Amino acid sequence: MSHAGALPPAPLYIGPDQAPSGPAAFWLRTGDGLRLRAVLMARGARGTVILLPGRGEFIEKYAHVASKLADNGYGVLALDWRGQGLSQRLASDPRLGHVEDFAAYQLDLAALRVAADTLELAQPHLLLAHSMGGCIGLRALCSGAWPEVTAAAFSAPMWGLPLNGLTGLGARALGRVAHLAGGADRAVPGDPDAYDLRTIPFETNEFTTDRAMFDRMQALARAHPELCIAAPSLGWLAAALREMRALARLPSPEIPALVALGSREAIVDPEAIAARVSIWPGARLLRIEGGAHELMMESPARREEFLAAVCALFDRGIRR
Repeated sequence: MSHAGALPPAPLYIGPDQAPSGPAAFWLRTGDGLRLRAVLMARGARGTVILLPGRGEFIEKYAHVASKLADNGYGVLALDWRGQGLSQRLASDPRLGHVEDFAAYQLDLAALRVAADTLELAQPHLLLAHSMGGCIGLRALCSGAWPEVTAAAFSAPMWGLPLNGLTGLGARALGRVAHLAGGADRAVPGDPDAYDLRTIPFETNEFTTDRAMFDRMQALARAHPELCIAAPSLGWLAAALREMRALARLPSPEIPALVALGSREAIVDPEAIAARVSIWPGARLLRIEGGAHELMMESPARREEFLAAVCALFDRGIRR
């Protein structure tokens, strides 16, 4: 791809039949010196979708989404967040998803925006964010960090976690104690394999109701275990809770948005999502009946319902 040679090449595990022709993976360097992997999955003349995955994810999962967007004339640029995928890990245990402050993720986005400029990607830019990516993306939109974005679509955004009051207070206290004691990079209590895509049984997974899609994701994870992380750290949990509380106090950005939520959502807090949409004049809440957490990895009909709504939003966004 033109200009991709200006960025150091990185590995990519997408077959020629899985994504638009010519995807290019490359390394980025953040302002604080970390190495991240990004992928230009497609070029498009109508605009460029900035795809922000969730916690624990890796870019390869989204090859089919990039194909759908490319078919509608959009380019797609995605990244592995710090501490996951092939980006630089932050904890001594490489299976642990760790960050001590969500502000660090804004440095990742800043590096990705520089890459978008280097690659001379078509504008406008359009945001498509899942789960934790929705938390990071909303912060960027509220702060004006990516002004080229003219519309945003969110899949089960992490604007709250389903913790009751006592559990939430306990999680915050545990995170503070761990930080003071030098243990912020320790895993949250529980079975770490419960977070590991390689070992989770389909029957108990909370990601998707579609067996074929689950098998595809799990096969990718097992074939390339270096892409995977498992449990979050205590530091990550404490930082996530702080960031979600802070975001809830911010006014909504003045761009149109689609916010989608499956009726079987069990990972993020539906009430926090509905609360945000209620104070965002340009946002619409789309409820996907029977959908679990990862709507872009759901059954074909549910996946198509969401992505068709995304493309309709983006079509309006490019006319603004």
